[in-house]
Amino acid sequence: MKVLFRRSTDSVPRVLGTSSPAVEARDLRRTFRSRSGVWRRTSTEVEAVKGVSFEIAPGELFGLLGPNGAGKTTTIKMLITLLIPTSGSATVLGRDVVTDVREVRSRIGYVFGGDRGLYERLTGLDNLRYFSELYGVPPREQKERIGSLLELVGLTGREGEKVEGYSRGMRQRLHIARGLLHDPDVFFLDEPSIGIDPVGARELRATVAGLREQGKTVLLTTHYMFEADELCDRIAVIRAGEIVAEGTPAQLKGLVSAGRVLEVETYGVAEPEVAAVREVPGVRTATVEERGQTQVLVIACEPDAEVTTQVLARLQDTRVGRVSHREPTLEDAYVELVTRVDA
Repeated sequence: MKVLFRRSTDSVPRVLGTSSPAVEARDLRRTFRSRSGVWRRTSTEVEAVKGVSFEIAPGELFGLLGPNGAGKTTTIKMLITLLIPTSGSATVLGRDVVTDVREVRSRIGYVFGGDRGLYERLTGLDNLRYFSELYGVPPREQKERIGSLLELVGLTGREGEKVEGYSRGMRQRLHIARGLLHDPDVFFLDEPSIGIDPVGARELRATVAGLREQGKTVLLTTHYMFEADELCDRIAVIRAGEIVAEGTPAQLKGLVSAGRVLEVETYGVAEPEVAAVREVPGVRTATVEERGQTQVLVIACEPDAEVTTQVLARLQDTRVGRVSHREPTLEDAYVELVTRVDA
């Protein structure tokens, strides 16, 4: 089947500085007014995004990672013209997101995590036909374009089924197909794999990787670090509305790769003991993860620091299981960035 999307001339993303960025944010800020109180209403300003700046090169898959409430979705909504920045500026393909709204919207696609946005009583094919009309796709191009999109997202053969019978992963892939109907140059994906089972998530990651192969510029937000590590060319980590780190997955892992990660299985560890572990010389961060029926205390250590004995000494009131060391992952770097006091 003929591929309808423009493919980049290179198999790898272009390097920033060699061409104009596809997406550029400069000191982007967004403030909301919040009201509280029952009898006496008070109004306060909440700064959701505090001077965010980054660039995305044409053909690059860029990750924006951060905890809930960090400002990821607010940033994306400003970039896709759904929110007006309080201050700062942003451009998409050289067009200002405030003054050139129509031009920006005609060249972008976006998908938010969740099931909304599709007509469940229609088939997948009828959904795409309907949205093709809304996007102004010429009638003579619709059949071939829809066929190519169904192949891209792995729904060929299932397009005749009603959407109400689709799994969540299939719905998300149909969302992606819908967002690509008008052949956008830049695609925004806000937590597309949230709530999807492992098989569906793997299929969705393959679809997202296919977008990059088609030469699309993609901005992806996700809470799954392995997903970001697998897909993204570069990543920015946002915390409390500010970018605290930016680089390739390998560069971010390098923030903790000089040290080691100590894992201690615990049973009922209390927060005061975790706080005591954080005070051990050579410990960067200490967090508790729930893994099935077991708690695991994950400790990032400074280079050459031997902290095992001192850590175990501070866990005398907690039953301890297996103790092990491992190499740092992107998740370790992320946790350190969003939890350390000086982040």
